[in-house]
Amino acid sequence: MRGAQTSLFPVDSIASAIRDEASSTFVGNMRLPVHRWFRYSAGFSAEWVESVVSEARVTGSIRVLDPFVGAGTVLVVAEEVGVGSWGVEAHPFVFRIARAKLASRSDPEAYLSKIRDMERASPALVPEIGRYPVLIRKCYDDDTLAQLDVLRQAYEIVRDDSPASELAWLTLVGILRRVSPAGTAPWQYVLPKQQKRVTVSVAAAFREQRQMMYRDMLSVRAVIGPRARLTQGDARTCEGVAPGSINLVVTSPPYPNNYDYADATRLEMCFMQEITGWADLQGTVRKHLIRSCSQHVPEKAVDLNETLAAPELAPIRSKLTEVCQSLAEVRQFRGGRKTYHLMIACYFKDLALTWYALRRVCDSPSRICFVIGDSAPYGVYVPAVPWLGELAIAAGFKSYRFEKTRDRNTKWKNRKHRVPLQEGRLWVEG
Repeated sequence: MRGAQTSLFPVDSIASAIRDEASSTFVGNMRLPVHRWFRYSAGFSAEWVESVVSEARVTGSIRVLDPFVGAGTVLVVAEEVGVGSWGVEAHPFVFRIARAKLASRSDPEAYLSKIRDMERASPALVPEIGRYPVLIRKCYDDDTLAQLDVLRQAYEIVRDDSPASELAWLTLVGILRRVSPAGTAPWQYVLPKQQKRVTVSVAAAFREQRQMMYRDMLSVRAVIGPRARLTQGDARTCEGVAPGSINLVVTSPPYPNNYDYADATRLEMCFMQEITGWADLQGTVRKHLIRSCSQHVPEKAVDLNETLAAPELAPIRSKLTEVCQSLAEVRQFRGGRKTYHLMIACYFKDLALTWYALRRVCDSPSRICFVIGDSAPYGVYVPAVPWLGELAIAAGFKSYRFEKTRDRNTKWKNRKHRVPLQEGRLWVEG
């Protein structure tokens, strides 16, 4: 704990309202209206977010920000409970998913009309499966891909960028993994050589997705209150969010664990013909994201000493330098020689900049919750939690504390580091 300050929001009741594990898992969201429209494994619990926002609301006017929106959990919850909210998302495809979810309060009949327009256009269309990249051809048999291609062509015909159009887009995108016989589970990797035991036909999946989304739209029509404001932008600047306009931040930034968020929607982006394959992700997606993956920082792309010398890193520079030097040495003896030393340096620089951006847009007092975990690339432990807390203090916040919700990486018997990894909630006051 650093510093002392009267809390704007109660803590203990929040911690007891929801099980500790709930804050870091998206699984429960798949039974909730709107949240279930797209299964995004990098998400977190909508029910936990609701408990935080609802209790904070008791104390007075709340203005919520999520600088790492992802699939939109925080913003959807804020609308549900009638709280004004802002969101920032850098990944262009994931941003569009969140934007479509936020169209849930638009006219459900207009949505159905757009779907029917697609269905009317489909019979006259000729499938063109030869244009799809290798990944897509591996993940679908020709008949399934032909049916999906007709739907994609039909969507392009009726597309007009209206809320109904964006919802129709999400209806198609939302079934792509479900109808593939290949190993297209909702994580970042697609495993074409693995086969599912059960698949659903394109027609059935599209019908079920349409019915679910329509029912959910009917169920949220009674929701009143401010609409969430969503920006495709950078958490490191929070550009567009007014200074001092926020007093509650609920978010989950990337962990420094080499998860490639750019790759998480490669299947969908390849099918929608926005990219042709993995190589395209660097220019279309990764350049916009927090550098939490070694793919962001290829060899010689970053000057390590220059990065470590950034003034924002002053509070943790000596400890961070030691860890980066250890990683630089260890990688020489590891297959792949991944650039974890560069990734870790860039990650904390990016998060330091994010803290300064949050300090600018947050009122005083304000409260921030980061759902976060630490990591140990190549067995070198990276104490992300205290380092992020120290960076927050340096940016102008007053105090921080951490609530562990679960241990991580405990099942791997070949774990090289001695410190158990953890995940939890970093609460920052300021």
